[in-house]
Amino acid sequence: MRATVWMDKTHVEVQDVPDPQILNARDAIVKISSTAICGSDLHLYNGFIPTMRKGDILGHEFMGEVVEIGSAVTTLKVGDRVVVPFPIACGGCGACERGLTSVCENSNPNATMAEKVMGHATAGIFGYSHMLGGFPGGQAEYARVPFADVGPFKVADDIPDEQVLFLSDILPTGYMGAEMCDLTPGDVVAVWGAGPVGQFAIASARLLGADRVIAIDRFPYRLRMARDGAGATDVINYEDVPVLEALDDLTAGRGPDACIDAAGLESHIDVGPLQAYDRAKQLVMAETDRPHALREAIMACANGGVVSVIGVYGGFVDKFPMGAFMNRSLRMRSGQCHVHRYMEPLMERIRSGELDPSFVITHRMSLEDAPRGYQMFRDKEDNCEKVVLSP
Repeated sequence: MRATVWMDKTHVEVQDVPDPQILNARDAIVKISSTAICGSDLHLYNGFIPTMRKGDILGHEFMGEVVEIGSAVTTLKVGDRVVVPFPIACGGCGACERGLTSVCENSNPNATMAEKVMGHATAGIFGYSHMLGGFPGGQAEYARVPFADVGPFKVADDIPDEQVLFLSDILPTGYMGAEMCDLTPGDVVAVWGAGPVGQFAIASARLLGADRVIAIDRFPYRLRMARDGAGATDVINYEDVPVLEALDDLTAGRGPDACIDAAGLESHIDVGPLQAYDRAKQLVMAETDRPHALREAIMACANGGVVSVIGVYGGFVDKFPMGAFMNRSLRMRSGQCHVHRYMEPLMERIRSGELDPSFVITHRMSLEDAPRGYQMFRDKEDNCEKVVLSP
């Protein structure tokens, strides 16, 4: 089959690779109809996530048709149309029983590798380094899905791929980011990063009752989408105005009640000493992540407010404003999304017309064009917001 493989930093190729096989009685094989390039994939592309190996198959947002099932899979049949959540969950461990499927205790075969970096291991993730399981991803013609009696979510044939594909990751991730803010009517939310996850965090915050949602980014096309597609009430281009000053002006000096970091480890600020400092420290591996958005969210948040972190971080950050965080009674909530528990309720919102996630798609390409898609997405060429690939 054909698949997108990681070759080296900023180098991916589409190659012939062996077809996946059933390896466990709880496996399924899915013939992929749609897959996508995620902002998290750019962290792999740019070389910020360790334990990638030449030839690893990329991709963790995918859906398609079940073409083979293991003998223990009773919840699926050949021909079922499914969306596959990016975290792999066993369904039976303590974490899964609590709905914390992104920290499943059984799905990462390389748990000891993750424990060295994070203290405790998280779930295995499709196409996202050997530290997180080494599972082949879904930017391919076919994928093996472990624990297929738990993960794949069946969808009806009458709804287009583009409306349900993002149930695999970015739509639940954005929704969880807003949900973690514990919103009440009248709240003001600020969202750092108007990429696809940020767009869904904005839309979800509005759905969950926020009175105002402020989008923060530096690309005009993303800010237009945030306002026109996701429903942001205000936008801030941080290359035009200092963010903290603008937020104070918009909130009468209080700050937002909740701040969502949807940018993560490659966040950017306008050129200045701190940007140069973090880039230099990254180059010599004195820190792995650039936490500009996180620092700013903490400093901006109203006293007693919530900082919700859904942008991906891979390791260690510097100059964390712990004094502001502690003294101002802030709360931080974070996590890779527990996708499984959000798929059904978000499907209902899509069915009812409350959400149409397809508004973030700007580019549709063949799987063969994946290397070009990665470059366009990274470099924001042609107003690229989200790339969907068709095998």
